[in-house]
Amino acid sequence: MSSVGNVSPKTHRFSEPLMLQSGASMADYTLMYETYGQLNAAKTNAILICHALNASHHVAGTYADHPSEVGWWDNMIGPGKSIDTDRFFVIGVNNLGSCFGSTGPMHTNPLTGKPYGADFPVVTVEDWVNAQARLADVLGISQFAAVMGGSLGGMQALSWSTMYPDRLKHCVVIASTPKLSAQNIAFNDVARQAIVSDPDFHGGDFYAYNVVPKSGLRVARMVGHITYLSNDDMAEKFGRDLKAADYQFGFGVDFEIESYLRYQGDKFSSYFDANTYLLITKALDYFDPARKYNGDLTKALAMTKAQFLVISFTTDWRFSPERSHEIVKALLSNTRDVTYAEIDAPHGHDAFLLDDARYMNLVRSYFERLHQQLDQERA
Repeated sequence: MSSVGNVSPKTHRFSEPLMLQSGASMADYTLMYETYGQLNAAKTNAILICHALNASHHVAGTYADHPSEVGWWDNMIGPGKSIDTDRFFVIGVNNLGSCFGSTGPMHTNPLTGKPYGADFPVVTVEDWVNAQARLADVLGISQFAAVMGGSLGGMQALSWSTMYPDRLKHCVVIASTPKLSAQNIAFNDVARQAIVSDPDFHGGDFYAYNVVPKSGLRVARMVGHITYLSNDDMAEKFGRDLKAADYQFGFGVDFEIESYLRYQGDKFSSYFDANTYLLITKALDYFDPARKYNGDLTKALAMTKAQFLVISFTTDWRFSPERSHEIVKALLSNTRDVTYAEIDAPHGHDAFLLDDARYMNLVRSYFERLHQQLDQERA
């Protein structure tokens, strides 16, 4: 197996306004994306990869000028890998509101000539899916072979199956949920409050002050990162190991786990935009396809037509297997074709990003069958 090698991001500018669920609209916006593999003549082998909170369009491969920037799902996607780019045309799109190339709060608002900042409209999972559908139109893809994502990306994949049921053959939902629990919403709000309480936040318009609310971002990332790991994983990696030979009897770093979380927080605050963090966590909170059906997920998924692969991980307490069970039960109630796997992995929520032979082989087998289906349809 090899990497897709050096890749180059592409952009497409949209002039037609995109109506958002909030009632606002986005006009004159840009989406950044990457593609891997070749689109076949019939344009039937395209796979859309939807990214999670702090990821982007850079799903696989490297950049020639930054060889260390490896795509966030490079272990999954490439020649001979679980999603084989010798067979499939894979697309990664950066969502609106992000800080990795697509139009977001850092970019200039054409109405004011200044960064959007706090004026950037709140966006939802459904808004992102509508924007992705527009990009698919530009690329001439009327139906995806599959739409796939983990965590927040899984929410987008599930939304594709309800919003555009005729535009995907397969829906792959990994380590995700049909809606956030109260506990998850609480974690998100603590993270947001850390950011908005930072004196350098300036109501979201910190760009004008040439500062970054780093302290708030650090705490937000530390809170979030704790929820991505399992207790067993943290115990195995760090336990109660000390940085020094003994307690320091102060409020600095005593334990290895403290050092690790602060490192993660520092790194995150150096590259992620605070307004983007607020937007994306709010999109997570708002996702609830069953809301307009009085909480009935079976009714919410009644219009789906895709075949589904749903995967969960036993130690994922952020989006536990029970939440995937809800999705599977609702799909089966609608007599949909569903493959479900619950993988006993120790890594918590982050397991969907990591190398686990059972997980990778499951995805590989599923997409091999999908490839065979496409071959049979072309025959």
